Parts: sequence; structure tokens; C-alpha cells
Amino acid sequence: MSTRTPGKVWQEMLRGNDRFISGEPLHPRQDVERREELANKQEPHAALFGCSDSRLAAEIIFDKGIGDLFVVRNAGQVISDSVVGSLEYAVSVLGVPLIVVLGHDECGAVRAAIDSVAEDAPVLPPHIASLVSKIVPAVQRVSAAAPDHHVDSHEVGREHLRDTIAELLASSELISDAIAAGTLAIVGANYRLREGRAVPDVVVGTV
Repeated sequence: MSTRTPGKVWQEMLRGNDRFISGEPLHPRQDVERREELANKQEPHAALFGCSDSRLAAEIIFDKGIGDLFVVRNAGQVISDSVVGSLEYAVSVLGVPLIVVLGHDECGAVRAAIDSVAEDAPVLPPHIASLVSKIVPAVQRVSAAAPDHHVDSHEVGREHLRDTIAELLASSELISDAIAAGTLAIVGANYRLREGRAVPDVVVGTV
């Protein structure tokens, strides 16, 4: 089990992100020795649940190595039973002290959710429709709050990030209990594609 605290792990991830932004990554723990060290065990520093977007390669963004991150991804970072089970495994079995939920700007799933509520929206394939339906509540809230009902995709992404974390906490007593015990924290961050920076938006627990 890791002895790292949520705060220490998050600071390490921010330092790695700073190196990535500046174009000076260290590419740590990616050698033959590291591969052999982890052949029979894993002790990741954190779990990361993010969007599947090809531009969101978690280990690159945070300048991490093999075995450093337990990564779960799907389009739009949408909560499901498999996501919750995977994150519970990371917390209860692997002992990670931090879950990072990572959204981003220009998200295709967010755009699909926005487009899906238009009056003339085409019918989506059922599995895609099921996925984007989790993002539609954020679309509706942003639209209702805007004076002209203009839907800002970045604001929808931020709202959906917050919804994702709220649903994760509501779905998992194990994760909620770990946060209450002070052994786990969750950071929700939005990744800026052009800048390369992960900007924290929501913190649950102590970091």
C-alpha cells in the first residue's frame, strides 16, 4: 500500500504537468529496470478517470512512468458500473490516495450532447445516445442559465465534470468512506488542449 498522502501525490502530478507544459519532461520510470520491478506487482501513485480523447494521454500530460497511474477512460468521462468498480479496486486493493477526474475543452462527447438536444437532431446510435445522455443535464442547466440560451461547450464540460464527481460519490460508499477517513481525495480538473495545463476545478477531501 502507498504511504503517499493525497496532497503530496497531487503536488507531484502538478510538477509533472508543469514539466510537460514547458517542454522539459523527465519521462521517469520508463526503463527496463522499472518494467522488471513491476512484473509481479503494481503500486500506482494515483487513479485517473478521464475522457478517451486521443489528446488526453494521462502519463504524458503528467510526465509519469510505467506503473505510476491506474487509468480508466471512456468518451466524455461518464460514470458507469465498470468505472466505479475499477476506481474502487484502485482505492481498496491498490491503496491509491488520490483520484483525478480529467475533462477537457473541445470534447466531442460534450459537443454530441449539445447537438443532441436540438429540435432537428438526428437519432444517435443507441450506445452513443446512452453515453451522451449523462452529459445532457449539464447542457440543460447551462442553457437555462444563459440569457439567450446560448450553450457554451466549455461551461458544459465544467458542469459535467462536477456531475461526474457527484455521481461517483453517490455511487460508491467505499470511495465516500475513504474520503471521510482522510485517506483519499478527489481532484476534478479540466485540461486545456492548447496550453497543456490541467486546471483543478473541484476538490473533494484534503489535498
